[in-house]
Amino acid sequence: MTDTVQAAVQGAVRFEGSYLGDAGRIAAATRMECKICWHVYDPAAGCEVWQIPAGTPFGLLPDHWRCPVCDGARDQFMVLDGGPAEAGKEMPAPATQGPRSLGSGLPEAKIRALEAAFREIHTAQMRGMPIVNDALAVKAVGFRPHDGRWLGALVTPWFLNLVLLPGEGDDWTDLVPGEKEMVEFPSGRYEFVHANRKTVGAYKACSLFSPMFDFGSMLQATETAAAAMVSLFDPSIREPSTREDGAGSPAAAAPAGPSSAKPSQAPAVAPPTRRTLLGLGAGRDA
Repeated sequence: MTDTVQAAVQGAVRFEGSYLGDAGRIAAATRMECKICWHVYDPAAGCEVWQIPAGTPFGLLPDHWRCPVCDGARDQFMVLDGGPAEAGKEMPAPATQGPRSLGSGLPEAKIRALEAAFREIHTAQMRGMPIVNDALAVKAVGFRPHDGRWLGALVTPWFLNLVLLPGEGDDWTDLVPGEKEMVEFPSGRYEFVHANRKTVGAYKACSLFSPMFDFGSMLQATETAAAAMVSLFDPSIREPSTREDGAGSPAAAAPAGPSSAKPSQAPAVAPPTRRTLLGLGAGRDA
């Protein structure tokens, strides 16, 4: 168990309305409910999105854990049932998490560096450009573990991207900026572009929206980013045509029409976009 988790058990994390903020008073089996979206964290089930094993009490969740549905902080969770912890009884240690560990927690420094880099770009290069939505700002949303790496979304006034950051064992120094690769998720396969910024390092990005004029507020943009992070892991929205070879993926071209079709005719069915696969509706192609 890491020092950060132990600190959480000792009450370093505040829970609004839950036993006066004392995590030690929350019983190991207590189910907790998010007061924003009503998602229930059940210790018996753990959390598949955050790769939290079954048997992990709420008080032993790692510092980087957030609501897997709305990205709300842990202090937004309220006691649903289970009662107080028994006096003098320690919380059981959770089961072993799996073969690949992400270390002590969320890479806060790299996420803040990512935000800072694009705030600088906004200020120095993009401000006043016609593709910029002045109602929006730069914000990282919902970063969480995925396959030994860190996956999240980045909102800026001119794009909304999914972003993959390397895990502790990854060496991405040889990634060539601009090169593309397909990354598999339960909802489909998506095209990520390699990038490398001096203050951030190497990362991979998948465009969902650009430009951002579909959004009237920052709240709408961040809620859409959070919804995308949830839908990405929903196999029910995967299109049957999405195959392992990439055909039918958002990055694949639409099948050619009959040779007799006039060049000016639009195709009868538009190719799927990343946003329709993610259940985000129609809009401009990212």
